[in-house]
Amino acid sequence: MERPCWEEYFMEIARLVARRSTCLRRQVGAVLVKEKNILATGYNGTPSGITHCAEVGCLREKLRVPSGERHELCRGLHAEQNAIIQAAKHGVNIAGATLYSTHSPCVICSKMIINAGISRIIYLEGYPDALSVEMLAESKIEIFPFAQVAAVVPGGSR
Repeated sequence: MERPCWEEYFMEIARLVARRSTCLRRQVGAVLVKEKNILATGYNGTPSGITHCAEVGCLREKLRVPSGERHELCRGLHAEQNAIIQAAKHGVNIAGATLYSTHSPCVICSKMIINAGISRIIYLEGYPDALSVEMLAESKIEIFPFAQVAAVVPGGSR
């Protein structure tokens, strides 16, 4: 039996976490990791105790808001936000952590990631947000598509 490398392992967990999402547009999962230990996870959806979008509908869909725009109209939190909030809620230091996410972060999440001290992002799919890319580059946070990381570490670090 072949073991997955650490990058594959944490990304598969991010994919599993995404399955908890209550968003009607896209399911996103995030995992914060430091020294091969999971610190927190998050998925996109409404705050605790708030009616899920599946029950009340999606305002952004109704208004035909393009992906990557007008985040303030969404009832939900992004997966990265929820992972950072979970860490804060439980007193977990995430400075220097790696974020594994099913999607690259939007600008709002990028600002939170920068201020939280997360040092590295590995994502599966891109997200249409040029300002996010620009700010992450300026912040010197390492950001890689998963395919690039997997290609560099054939068989990965086991």
